[in-house]
Amino acid sequence: MALEINDALTIDGDLLQERFVRSSGPGGQNVNKVSTAVELRFDLANCDAIYSRARSRLKRLAGSRLTDEGIIIIRAERFRTQERNRADARERLTEMIREALIEPKRRIATRPSRAARERRLKAKTHRSDVKRMRQGKPDLS
Repeated sequence: MALEINDALTIDGDLLQERFVRSSGPGGQNVNKVSTAVELRFDLANCDAIYSRARSRLKRLAGSRLTDEGIIIIRAERFRTQERNRADARERLTEMIREALIEPKRRIATRPSRAARERRLKAKTHRSDVKRMRQGKPDLS
C-alpha cells in the first residue's frame, strides 16, 4: 500500500515492508501471545521519488534508525493493537519525510553595529568594575 506524503510525493508500496513482532514491556500474558508491535522498513536507497538534498537530510534525521543498506527502520509499540501501531509507524515515517523535504533557510552573515559593539564593551567594563569592587580587603580597624 502506497504512502502519501504530500500532494506532489507518494512513496511506492514496494519500498515499504511491515513486520509484526511481540511488544516489549508490561502487559501481562497478552504480551507473550500477541504480536502487536510493528517494524516498518523503508528502502531509502532504492527510492527515486525523494531528491538528493532531501535524501541526505532524511538520512541525518533518521540517525541510528538508518541501516548500512540504506533502510530506515521504525518500530511502533505504543498501542495495544496492530492497526494503531501500524498507523503510528506510517505517520512517524511520513512526518520524518515531510521534515526532510523542507529546505532550511540560508543564514545571511551580518556584522554587529558600532553602537551594539559599544554597548557590549560598556557592559563588560561595568561588570569588571563590580567584580573589582568586591575584591577589596575588609577594613577591620
